Amino acid sequence: MRLEGYMKGTAVALALIFAMASRSTAQGTNEPPILLSPDSMWKQRHNLRICADPQNMPFTNQKREGFDNKIADVLARELGDSVSYAWWPSRRGYLRNTLSAGTCDVVIGVPIGFDPVATSKPYYRSTYYIVTRTDKKLDIKSLDDPRLKKLRVGVNLLDGDYTNTPPAHALSAHGITGIGVVGFPGFYDDVHHPGEIIDSLAKGNIDVALVWGPIAGWFSKQSGVQMTLTALPDSDSVDLPFAYSVAIGTRRSDRELRSLIDEILVRKKPEIDKILMEYNVPTVGTTR
Repeated sequence: MRLEGYMKGTAVALALIFAMASRSTAQGTNEPPILLSPDSMWKQRHNLRICADPQNMPFTNQKREGFDNKIADVLARELGDSVSYAWWPSRRGYLRNTLSAGTCDVVIGVPIGFDPVATSKPYYRSTYYIVTRTDKKLDIKSLDDPRLKKLRVGVNLLDGDYTNTPPAHALSAHGITGIGVVGFPGFYDDVHHPGEIIDSLAKGNIDVALVWGPIAGWFSKQSGVQMTLTALPDSDSVDLPFAYSVAIGTRRSDRELRSLIDEILVRKKPEIDKILMEYNVPTVGTTR
């Protein structure tokens, strides 16, 4: 895989992981690397401070109901710490106003390879999924399926100065364009919400949805309609990968904290995997 394509992919993954369920525009790759910072207070205060979006289900919310909230609880418990949050909507400048500002110490849910932070070992790996209503029995396994040119295909789109989503690129490369492709916002506000694409599929307004794994799994489960999820095959990708390994970000200077987190992620893998299963997060490959 070309480095340029990978770095574009990590930028898109960050937008999707941080902002797929957020209310505004997520940051791009123009954030400076976070090299120096005020001394982290997690050790002295026995308090693990988490940077998070207050309305970003299924990842995080202010009620601490997201799967990343639950994983934060596991980390804090194993460190012997309490948990507190620095809440900030996922948008441009997210890291500048949280981690680099010294208001928190950990960002849960960043793609491996995202340069502004140092990342832990990954705690899950997911990909984009082809989602269909099970009762329609479409059994679509690839973008090479000729029926897709006649079906209504939903896909999340990014706008502004962001690289578009990997499945949007792949649809175009496979000649699936025109009025049959239905775009859904990749960033959200008080009008648009992350579950719109699955809700539209459940209501029969589209026939197929191409969705990032955790979003696909969670909202399919919430929809009340049985859905079939099929991982987009790597062979369908063009210049951006479909699958990303997701990790925990810290300041580069917080080496001790990062090392402890790595150890916890390995030791508590069964518990973390159970949390992911409870939120219907589909995973691929291995994270170790």
